[in-house]
Amino acid sequence: MAEERKGAVTMRGNPLTLVGPELKVGQKAPAFTAVGKGMAPVTLDQFKGKVKIIAAIPSIDTPVCDAETRRFNEEASRLPGDVQILTISMDLPFAQARWCGAAGVDKITTASDWRAAEFGQKYGALIKELHLLARAVFVLDKNDNVVHAEYVKEVAEQPNFEAALEAARKAAA
Repeated sequence: MAEERKGAVTMRGNPLTLVGPELKVGQKAPAFTAVGKGMAPVTLDQFKGKVKIIAAIPSIDTPVCDAETRRFNEEASRLPGDVQILTISMDLPFAQARWCGAAGVDKITTASDWRAAEFGQKYGALIKELHLLARAVFVLDKNDNVVHAEYVKEVAEQPNFEAALEAARKAAA
């Protein structure tokens, strides 16, 4: 049975349970497999040697997730070339591709955790009650060590973009 963290986050003030361990700075990031465009697997290993910003979101089709994903896409062009941004949600890969096409989002990689919730459970971001991912941002260095981890306490709020971007810039330097 996976670890559960009751009340770890809230949605509009209502406490929710996160499944999986709370990742902390200094830990090795767990390997995971999610599903990308064309139903192809997306794995942590695909981004070996790059700094990774991994943004977990509840659903690309909600206003806060939409705004966050657009912001990270904009920031991508201002980051060093060896920084890769991934956005992971429970949305189906088809919905993610449709949304990215409509929004003109083309500088980030989207991945879906719908099949096995493997990312959500390994990164402690799976909301038990909703089977959605909590809003969280992880920055991993080139060796997959966690250099920044933020579980956004209130799921309906934005993450601390500046802290994540600064951690990514430092890791890429």
